[in-house]
Amino acid sequence: MPNSCPKCNEQNIVKSGIINERQRFLCKDCNYYFTVKKLGKQIDDYIVTKALQLYLEGLSYREIERIIGVSHNTVSSWIKKYNITRPPHSDFHPVYKVFKQTELVEYMSKEENLKGSGLVITEFGDKYMMIKWERFKK
Repeated sequence: MPNSCPKCNEQNIVKSGIINERQRFLCKDCNYYFTVKKLGKQIDDYIVTKALQLYLEGLSYREIERIIGVSHNTVSSWIKKYNITRPPHSDFHPVYKVFKQTELVEYMSKEENLKGSGLVITEFGDKYMMIKWERFKK
């Protein structure tokens, strides 16, 4: 429910029916009828930034959806909104793994896991995601 009337800014408002599937309100002070525009689900900028980073790293919309938990359509709209274009990755493809902190330390302690490819580690809540670029086998 809104805090005040948009016309007179008084707080003496009551519900007054539904118009076009939206709640209608009446200000008791100035007899003004109004509706409130529905706000969509607000997503933290941190999640948007992570999704854009993952896209730039070469992950598909659906892979990003599975990792972050945001619809691939939403990810696609963010890419368009921020006009993101990723560089071509012709010789490399991304491989990603999600670790708990102890698993990550164990993985990183083995030199063979680190050689021959670039990698990035990013934090996701209580887990860590590692993205490696491996060359396509010819």
